[in-house]
Amino acid sequence: MTEPIDESKWAWKTADSCLHTGSEHMIDPEDLVMASGREPTPARLEKARKLLEEHGPAAVERYLP
Repeated sequence: MTEPIDESKWAWKTADSCLHTGSEHMIDPEDLVMASGREPTPARLEKARKLLEEHGPAAVERYLP
């Protein structure tokens, strides 16, 4: 069982701190859209879903170093 995150240790919470890279969790379409620096919209989420189906978790490597 994991311990709850102590948010007092965080100076601030950014959108980047909510992204999954695939090492801990599967990447979802929202993560892929946010990694591109855009706001999630239905059209962008659908495009991201298709990219993930085609390329798998490696699709995020286009946006993250």
